Amino acid sequence: MARSPYRAPEPGCYDPRMAERLTRAEVERIAALAHLELTADEAERFTRQLGDILDYAERLRHVDTTGTTESWRPSAPQSALRADTVRPSLGPHDALANAPDASPADRDSDAGFFRVPRVID
Repeated sequence: MARSPYRAPEPGCYDPRMAERLTRAEVERIAALAHLELTADEAERFTRQLGDILDYAERLRHVDTTGTTESWRPSAPQSALRADTVRPSLGPHDALANAPDASPADRDSDAGFFRVPRVID
C-alpha cells in the first residue's frame, strides 16, 4: 500500500487558515451549550486546538483510500448476542439469603423484598 504524502502536524502547531473556519465566538457558543465557563486564555487555546482537529479531519477526507481493504474492526464480525435460552431462576428464599436487611417472607406487607435506605423524602 502506498504511503500518504500527508504528514501529521506537530503538537500545538497552528494553521492560520483555521481562523477563517472556527472563530472564538463559535467556541464560546459551544462552551455555553455544554455549560462550561471558559477563561479568555482557555477560549483562545480551545479555538486553536479545535481548529487543528478540524483541519486534520479535513485533510483526512482528501486521502485517497480506493483500493484499500479494511484492516481493523473495533469488534468481531459475528453477532455478539448469545442464544436466548430459558433457565430456572433463584427462588425468593435463595435470592434473599445473602441480603443484609431482607424482609422476612412471612410478613404480609413486605414479604420477600430487599430493604434499602430511603432515598427520597
